[in-house]
Amino acid sequence: MKIIDAAEFKETIKTGTTLVDFFAEWCGPCKMLGPVLEELDSEYPDVNFVKVNVDENMDLAGDYGIMSIPQVYIFKDGEVAGKMSGYRDAGGVRAFIDETVR
Repeated sequence: MKIIDAAEFKETIKTGTTLVDFFAEWCGPCKMLGPVLEELDSEYPDVNFVKVNVDENMDLAGDYGIMSIPQVYIFKDGEVAGKMSGYRDAGGVRAFIDETVR
């Protein structure tokens, strides 16, 4: 999964469906969620999976009210379509994506 910054964010989410993992390097649950998202990335070829480091992009995290991490957002054509807080296993994340995307 590609790590993007605030400068790339708007262009990345502008069209199509994009899953954004707001994370931090020091966050234990974020470290657990990362491999789950990597695994699911290949299952959803129509969804662009990216990560945003909240420590390096505090203004962007503030814009979206990120108060706890991991926080996963799904955007459809630039608009928030769904949010998920905290760690979930592959089945939980898959259910979130399926509910939001389909």
